[in-house]
Amino acid sequence: MTLFVEFHLIQNFAPSNLNRDDTGAPKDALFGGHRRARVSSQCFKRSIRLAAQEHELVPSEYRGVRTKKLLALLQEKLALAGRDPEEAKGKIELALAAAGLKLKDDGKTEYLLFLGEGEITGFADLIEQYWDELAAAPVGSEKKNKKEAKASAPTEVVKKAKALLNGGKAVDVALFGRMLADLPEVNRDAACQVAHAISTHRVEREFDYFTAVDDKGGPEETGAGMIGQVEFNSATFYRYAVVDANKLLNNLQGDRELMLAALEAFTQAKVRSIPTGKQNTFAAHNLPAFVGVCLRHAGPLNLANAFEKPVAPGRDQALSSLSVAEMARHEAQLAGVYADSSDRWAYLDLSAAWPEGKGVALPNLGALASWVKEQVAAELEV
Repeated sequence: MTLFVEFHLIQNFAPSNLNRDDTGAPKDALFGGHRRARVSSQCFKRSIRLAAQEHELVPSEYRGVRTKKLLALLQEKLALAGRDPEEAKGKIELALAAAGLKLKDDGKTEYLLFLGEGEITGFADLIEQYWDELAAAPVGSEKKNKKEAKASAPTEVVKKAKALLNGGKAVDVALFGRMLADLPEVNRDAACQVAHAISTHRVEREFDYFTAVDDKGGPEETGAGMIGQVEFNSATFYRYAVVDANKLLNNLQGDRELMLAALEAFTQAKVRSIPTGKQNTFAAHNLPAFVGVCLRHAGPLNLANAFEKPVAPGRDQALSSLSVAEMARHEAQLAGVYADSSDRWAYLDLSAAWPEGKGVALPNLGALASWVKEQVAAELEV
């Protein structure tokens, strides 16, 4: 049975620059013929991972690490076992080569890797186990290519090294997936899809012209010690994400309890995630006015088209409330045609604009996260 867990958020941010483009301006997009504020999906995915870490929603052994500094991480782990980091370097390089991973001259991997803590620990344990068999190349010898390095590794190490790259039951790797171009067999298709957040209304860019005064300037010195400008906007965003529960279970190697805990943690982290861009300047720590979770069975339904025609601000109504009402209207229209009769909603609504009776109203985020865990558990038992 297919089961998709959807997240629909309406979130208003005060003046901010949460996610910048290459010119330093807030990212935007044309949607419905009008310019909208935008925060990229990649930005929010990282914010979700950081929120899960900050609030300790996922145990450290089930987290992922995105890095090029795998050598340094393994040296640290082996040092804790009493191994000399310099002696370990060549053995690490050979063990990684056995798995098809190559280190550059600066000691970093060729590209960013997204590995589970379990996979990294597994490599450290493998190197410790085969310490004597992993003979490093002599100092000053010519660096081998991937194929040559792999061929020089012990057969048993090659077999075990390749088996280690199984995702390590890392929740964020299982959710967001990974791709290694030259190791397609260890790729993970994402169980979670995250949309770019867009404003429900038109936006215009604004500029903050600022000056800084030299504290030690004398009375004869006039003017500012520095001048500059920063672009910003303020917007009410529609945020959408969907998790394929069965895919998540498969990515976590069939561990049902971990999958349910991951969904509970994702619910909390999704809502609490706020990008860090220019926060020291703007402090836009604004949590959502509405959080809706829908269990879909026929297929996912992104509700962004509720805002194809931009929401217009009213004198006596907040943009957040108007956006929630418009989203509810659009969902009812779509659900009547495309949704399954067994689809169910639960929500947190600070806007008082979501229709009463349309799902289960819950009092707080913890209750919503628990509802997601319990309902998915019940569905998967059927």
